[in-house]
Amino acid sequence: MNWNTWNRQIHRWLSIAFTVALIVNIVALARGELPVWVGLMALLPLAVLLLTGLYLFGLPYAARWRGRRRTNGPT
Repeated sequence: MNWNTWNRQIHRWLSIAFTVALIVNIVALARGELPVWVGLMALLPLAVLLLTGLYLFGLPYAARWRGRRRTNGPT
């Protein structure tokens, strides 16, 4: 598997982990007790989701830039 495939898989699984952490946060808020670690539990997957999402967002632009650079290279 190449880096793009790994990145997509990590992004997919982290989105599931973030959703579970968010549900745990909501349940803890509904019960009235919210330990600090429960509140911070969703931040780690969210931070990694931000990084992988930005990478995936930039992939088409980078491919277009690389393709244009190859065709307009030195003549």
